[in-house]
Amino acid sequence: MNSNIDTRAPFFPHTRSNQAEISKARDTQALKRNSFERSKELSEITAKDATVTIPDAIKDFSRIKRAVDATPEIDNSAKIASLKAQIQAGSYEPDYDAIADKILSSEY
Repeated sequence: MNSNIDTRAPFFPHTRSNQAEISKARDTQALKRNSFERSKELSEITAKDATVTIPDAIKDFSRIKRAVDATPEIDNSAKIASLKAQIQAGSYEPDYDAIADKILSSEY
């Protein structure tokens, strides 16, 4: 079958001569639609393969992430600067009991 319509894209699509060719090609090529039966058949075929299940763990993670993103950001830069200054001055005294409790609570 030999067609008079050239479906190749023109090399320079925005030139005047090619604009006329493009609009002519669009006018002559009608959009073909599927029949009702074919459309129904395609819907049934794709319905079998197009299902997606998202695990509950992923849904929970998404909820947690949204909650974390909604919380305001905490600025600890002043606290960090104060601790650095105390360490450099040699006046920092760690609370050994609190450190031990933290270690034990994370282990058990």
